[in-house]
Amino acid sequence: MSEQRTRPSRPQGKPYRRPRRDPVRELAYEALRAVDERDAYANLVLPGLLKAAAEEAAKKGRVFDRRDAALATELVYGTLRRQGTYDAVIAACVDRPLREVDPPVLDVLSLGAHQLLGTRIPTHAAVSATVELARVVLGDGRARFVNAVLRRISAQDLDAWLAQVAPGYDEDPEEHLAVVHSHPRWIVSALWDALGGDRAGIEELLAADNARPEVTLVARPGRSTAAEIVDSLPEESAVPGRWSPYAVRLAEGGDPAGVAAVREGRAGVQDEGSQLVAAALAAAPLDGPDARWLDGCAGPGGKAALLAALAAQRGAVLVASEKQPHRARLVGRALDGNPGPYQVVVADGTRPAWAPGSFDRVLVDVPCTGLGALRRRPEARWRRRAEDVGGFGTLQRALLTEALRAVRPGGVVGYATCSPHLAETRAVVADVLRSAQAPSAERIDARPLLPGVPALGEGPDIQLWPHLHGTDAMYLSLLRRTA
Repeated sequence: MSEQRTRPSRPQGKPYRRPRRDPVRELAYEALRAVDERDAYANLVLPGLLKAAAEEAAKKGRVFDRRDAALATELVYGTLRRQGTYDAVIAACVDRPLREVDPPVLDVLSLGAHQLLGTRIPTHAAVSATVELARVVLGDGRARFVNAVLRRISAQDLDAWLAQVAPGYDEDPEEHLAVVHSHPRWIVSALWDALGGDRAGIEELLAADNARPEVTLVARPGRSTAAEIVDSLPEESAVPGRWSPYAVRLAEGGDPAGVAAVREGRAGVQDEGSQLVAAALAAAPLDGPDARWLDGCAGPGGKAALLAALAAQRGAVLVASEKQPHRARLVGRALDGNPGPYQVVVADGTRPAWAPGSFDRVLVDVPCTGLGALRRRPEARWRRRAEDVGGFGTLQRALLTEALRAVRPGGVVGYATCSPHLAETRAVVADVLRSAQAPSAERIDARPLLPGVPALGEGPDIQLWPHLHGTDAMYLSLLRRTA
């Protein structure tokens, strides 16, 4: 199927009909273009686009309501999550490699494919609405190409297309899973290794990566409680978290901005896995004083806010360090109103501004590939490359080494990543423990510090999983510095 770039001729005498504008699909297209052209993240760009659409509709006397916002959000996130699968389907319907299809055209086709294969939108409505979008944003000529491709896609459902475009599991298991579950092959391989090679587990994990995550709040100790937040909301709109005593899960479609505690800074939005990492570090047994805590990679401030609140309950002080000034400002906002003392500093964790042995507890939630948060940032799976892992590993080892220097003998360091990749988790910890450049340390069994949380593995470290725990795939290793 060739892409026509010129405006098609009309039958003589037939009047030209202007395309029908659809604010929802135009917004979804604009978000996908921002992700593609500017490397934007959908979760950052979408709220602004939704707000602008509502304001524009109000100016024209129309309504852009919650249903419109929900549809736009589903179109954006659904298309990004299933991009790999849809690319394979679209490739089977055109007569050229996908790299030769203009990216704006491919974005429109992907939006149409998601409506046809991933939603309950009727076929006719999905095709006609997407063709009208193509007329608006691409022109009539390329809209004909879009129309022809979408009609080919609509000839089969998703299962039939997967049977056609994905290799059999026995033939090539990793490529089969990559196409069926829309993950790059190298990520499938890395996640499978981290799980230990179990087929059922990897399929459940990949499916969980493509599910819409819950919105989870954290009640900041000393300022609010999970029970208080649940009681303040309409019945059945929120429930306590599964594992964290500070967590509140909002019902589908719940808006954090509608929660008074969030507006007042007494609570925040934070995945339950991140809460568990902070709680485990705070609960780790300690030899000696417990007065100075450090968050060595604090931006944007979620874990720092919880740690600062927990520290304040014990009369301890948190120092929140962040290398990037703009992220340090975000940390300051997250900590504003904390009941106890704290300090936010702009500092590089690999070249710290503090003296060795200054702290009793240290957290380093290190920069990583983010493979554990693909539910929330689905576009990240298409941006990352296997070679990125090595670059992060160098930084991760340096940060953990300096964290061990920053803590006093007898103190505890928590090494955390939002990636389950073995090269970013256990390999980093093992290398640092063997290194002659790092202070000596011993592992602490972190599992007893998360009471009630199942399936934590053989220890002593912890790996959380979306399909097992309903959290991001957070990793935590606790180390006690020895003499």
